[in-house]
Amino acid sequence: AGGVQLDSMFIDEGFGSLDSESRDKAIAILNRLSGQHKLIGIISHVEELRRSIDKKLIIKKDIKGSHISQEL
Repeated sequence: AGGVQLDSMFIDEGFGSLDSESRDKAIAILNRLSGQHKLIGIISHVEELRRSIDKKLIIKKDIKGSHISQEL
């Protein structure tokens, strides 16, 4: 209503507490939003969510530090 345009959004977790139906609905909405030239960033450890996202930056930590890989 205030004329604000939101082009990017980052979500930090919360998906692990959802049941599978609610998680599927949330993913469908986020996929729809990202298809409208919006950037949606999600921080999560939920494996089902990882399989549902097409483009990813994966950050893994080991004894040598953190490493980033990209999956398209």
